[in-house]
Amino acid sequence: MDIIRDFQNYLKIERGMSPNTVSSYSHDAEELLEFCKGLSVREISSEKVVDFLGRMTDRGVSKRSQARVLSSLRSFFSWCIEEGEIESDPCARIDMPKLGKYIPSVLSVDEVTRIIESVAPEGEKGKRDRAILEVLYGCGLRVSEAASLKISGIWFKEGFVSIVGKGDKQRLVPLGETASDAIKAYLEERPAPADRSFSDVLFLNRNGRPLSRVSIFKLVKTQAMAAGIDKEISPHTFRHCFATHLIENGADLRLVQEMLGHASILTTEIYTHIDSSTWHKAILEHHPRR
Repeated sequence: MDIIRDFQNYLKIERGMSPNTVSSYSHDAEELLEFCKGLSVREISSEKVVDFLGRMTDRGVSKRSQARVLSSLRSFFSWCIEEGEIESDPCARIDMPKLGKYIPSVLSVDEVTRIIESVAPEGEKGKRDRAILEVLYGCGLRVSEAASLKISGIWFKEGFVSIVGKGDKQRLVPLGETASDAIKAYLEERPAPADRSFSDVLFLNRNGRPLSRVSIFKLVKTQAMAAGIDKEISPHTFRHCFATHLIENGADLRLVQEMLGHASILTTEIYTHIDSSTWHKAILEHHPRR
């Protein structure tokens, strides 16, 4: 659709959004237009958007995901107003779903260790997978940051790694000895890049091409099963664990914010709630008036 392509260009060029966000926003808008097939953008009413969101509820889509979709649609219709396609936003009178405080799933240090050690560190694939898990947890990276990690951005001697995060913002994250050793071991076995443009990309597949985000998701799921961990986890779980375990061990919240690349410390504060929920449960279990 021409309108979706133009919306994508707006998000990329004028808003400077990441490829993943552009894809997500445009996909949500495209799904709504498909739902309203036969109607022009000008003919889409608030009631139609509510019906669209209601269908998501029927499919068991969480309120948090619905809120994200509504945010995408508001951006889409706001852009449509700027472009003169419509005069008013059909989402303007639709309230965001009420969300409880989100507490992400966190593994214990022992569980993280079991997952990492479930990888047999032999051969190119084993050493690569071990290195990926070590940097996800040891540096608190987003999956997209791990997939795009550059060799030139790793300073082994200084113990730092340079990360390009959301909005192309660069930050430095300390690189621990364990993660550093895992990367060095992988580099000894790393396959030759299939193209010169991939020569600086750290993690490559067996064909010498950059490893995809989906491949890293599969890796985490596979190794969690191998370690006997039946919790619902993803690569982002390692990021949550990184932050939570640092705070539990007394790290300053501002430092954790810098390492995670959060624009606001309010985002980082969620990890203090995870920590408090742990001791809250422990106190109640051992309270004399239990």
